[in-house]
Amino acid sequence: IGAVSFWAIGYALAFGKGTPFFGFEYFFLIGLPLTGYSYWWYHYVYAATASTIVSGAVAERTAFGGYLVYSSIITAFIYPIVVHWAWDPHGWLLYGVGQVHYEDFAGSSVVHCVGGLVALGGFILIFGLFGFNVGSQFRVTFNGGGPVAALIAVNTAMACSGGGLTALLLKRLLPRFGGKKWSLLVCLNGSLAGIVSICASCNAVYPWAALLIGSIAATAYLAWSDLFTRYLIDDPLDAAAVHMGAGMWGVIAQPIFNFNTSLLYTGFAGLAWARLGWNLLGLICIVLWTGLTSTLMFYLLNKFGLFRVSEEIEIKGLDLPIHGEPAYPRPAYGSGWGMDDDYDVEETAGLLLKQRKVSEPEPEPEKEEQNSP
Repeated sequence: IGAVSFWAIGYALAFGKGTPFFGFEYFFLIGLPLTGYSYWWYHYVYAATASTIVSGAVAERTAFGGYLVYSSIITAFIYPIVVHWAWDPHGWLLYGVGQVHYEDFAGSSVVHCVGGLVALGGFILIFGLFGFNVGSQFRVTFNGGGPVAALIAVNTAMACSGGGLTALLLKRLLPRFGGKKWSLLVCLNGSLAGIVSICASCNAVYPWAALLIGSIAATAYLAWSDLFTRYLIDDPLDAAAVHMGAGMWGVIAQPIFNFNTSLLYTGFAGLAWARLGWNLLGLICIVLWTGLTSTLMFYLLNKFGLFRVSEEIEIKGLDLPIHGEPAYPRPAYGSGWGMDDDYDVEETAGLLLKQRKVSEPEPEPEKEEQNSP
């Protein structure tokens, strides 16, 4: 659904010729040169990622029809508008003012912050994000692309490690974050937060800065997760805390640690402050655009009964009543619906389950008669 939506509408809004705010060329890829198809494919993966981040925040809570609708809207409309602002040469954020431009190399805000905001997601995802960051260089064989790609890989590894270690230690040492536990899940999310944060600057910072950026990102992730928990905001996989929280920090960190133009390397020059301010302005606009459009989208989905599943299905699982098959082998995990043996599953009008045991129940043992004294 993401591929079709981005093919039909999203790419045109993101990279078609048009205004500083959106494009209107290449709908359905009509007129796109053959040399542009690889570019479409690469950015389609980004668009799909922005959508799948949301699924981590609504896991086991969303009706399948609602999932299809919001995935289509995100990849066709919400995400491409932000891409045009920040990554298209004619976008108002990237074009900037004079020597001040928006800087987000691989999507701390464009991909992760957008996905995390809509969401208000371990090792496979971590290695996939390595490919995202390095692939954003687009070339390795000319114009010095190889050394830059190597720097991106090193920085991504350092930010990932810094995030994972920091999250692991904070979870273990601070009672506020659960204390006295070595949590694998928190370590993985901290690693993801580190990678998310370095997306904006992975091509333009030194490894020591990448390590520091990743460590601060893990702290931001834990702080956002704690905030959501305290205010009873449902984020089961910490998708919003990881991608939104760390993504925001990553965009702020870029003009602070960039080894060419940042505050640290220009002696806190006025132009460096202007770059920081422009990134902050862009971040605020992305937050407002994504927050308003996604709120309207989910409000309408909920209003027409397309968003939430029933409480019973939410608690017991969507796999059997909605998809007609168990997500995991029943002997290992059970199903959530009491199917610990062989059962036939029949659909009811309300998409709930009706269970019937195949084998006859064993007769109860007869009670021995007691002789009277």
